Amino acid sequence: MFENLNWWEIGGLLLVALLIFGDRLPAVISDGLRMVRNLRNMANNATTDLSRELGTDIRIEDLHPKAFIRKHLISEEDEEALRKPLQGLYDNVRSDLTGVHDELKDVASAADLRSAPRSGGAPVGGAHDGGSAITTRPQTFDHDAT
Repeated sequence: MFENLNWWEIGGLLLVALLIFGDRLPAVISDGLRMVRNLRNMANNATTDLSRELGTDIRIEDLHPKAFIRKHLISEEDEEALRKPLQGLYDNVRSDLTGVHDELKDVASAADLRSAPRSGGAPVGGAHDGGSAITTRPQTFDHDAT
C-alpha cells in the first residue's frame, strides 16, 4: 500500500496526521484498523457464501472474470486446445514484427546524421585537381519552368 513512499514521506504524513487530529490520533487509527478488519471479514463471508452456493472453493483472487473462467469453467486441456491455434498466430506476428523492427533499426542507423561524415569544403568525390579544390553547391530546380 505504501510501496511508493519512503520513510521521510511516511513520517511527514504521520506528522500532518498528528497536527490535524491531535490527541485523538490513537482513536482515529484504531477506528481505521477496526474498519479495515470489518471489511476483510465481510469479504471473507461473501466468498464463503459464494463458495457454498456454487459448490466450489473460491478465494477473492478467483473472482476476477478471467481467473474464474479459467479455474471453474474450462479444464486445462480445453484451455490448451483454445490457446494452441492462437499461439501459432502470435508466434508468426511476433517474428514478422521482429523482422520489421530490425529493418527499421538498420534504416535508422543508416540515416543517422550524427554518424555521417561532415563535408567542410572537401571535394565530393575526394578528387583533387592539381591544387584547386572542387567545391559543389546544392543544385536547385525551378519548378515554374517547363
